Amino acid sequence: MVRKLIGSVEHPIAMSGRLWFAILNLLWHFMSDSTSNQSTSVEPDLKAARRRLEAVLLMARAPLTSRKLSQLAGLEDGTQSRTMIRDLNQHYDRLGRAFHIKRIAGGYQMLTRPQFSDWIGRLDQIPRRPKISKSAMETLTIIAYRQPIIKAEIEAIRGVSCGEMLRQLLESGLVRIVGRSENLGRPYLYGTSKQFLATFGFASIRELPKADQLAGQGLPEWATPEQNQTIESEDPHPLDEGSDV
Repeated sequence: MVRKLIGSVEHPIAMSGRLWFAILNLLWHFMSDSTSNQSTSVEPDLKAARRRLEAVLLMARAPLTSRKLSQLAGLEDGTQSRTMIRDLNQHYDRLGRAFHIKRIAGGYQMLTRPQFSDWIGRLDQIPRRPKISKSAMETLTIIAYRQPIIKAEIEAIRGVSCGEMLRQLLESGLVRIVGRSENLGRPYLYGTSKQFLATFGFASIRELPKADQLAGQGLPEWATPEQNQTIESEDPHPLDEGSDV
């Protein structure tokens, strides 16, 4: 079911690709500077800061928060990071670049655009998604829409034991233990992880499609708009654009 929640995949730029891109980007900037009337002048601080931020995003292996980006790139704060990311994305859009910077899994990462997913998927070095069974995928969908949730509630929905499915999901890093229930025996509560958000391209759990968005695509009865609304108030991975995260 979770496979139906996403379309084309956006890929992080591979390390070898990052190296070549960095070289080409430096050459492009060099050529631009050499043809300008101010080729002998000192680069403006703002332009240099954007380049530092771009370099950090280019080499990052995982999403980074705006605060962390500001620290690594020597910027004033997370607000300046977010402003520069917006400027860089506008620049990429104007040039028709095959990549952009996306807010994902509580941070920001440079990704290829979804329309190139099929082409990039032909590369052997592209990391593959964790391989999990269909039953585990169904369990993951239940957890995503009903978190935090205990094992007994998952089994009540599916009608079968889910111990092995939970083990697979925990080992894959897509699911995590988020606490303990107040029920008898204080069983574990399960929820999705930041890796889940990064794997399926969500900035937060709030971005999970609602029932009306997936009408006719086999959304289970328990994933109703009311349930989605509950999840929004219990989002374990919020991302507030107005704060330095």
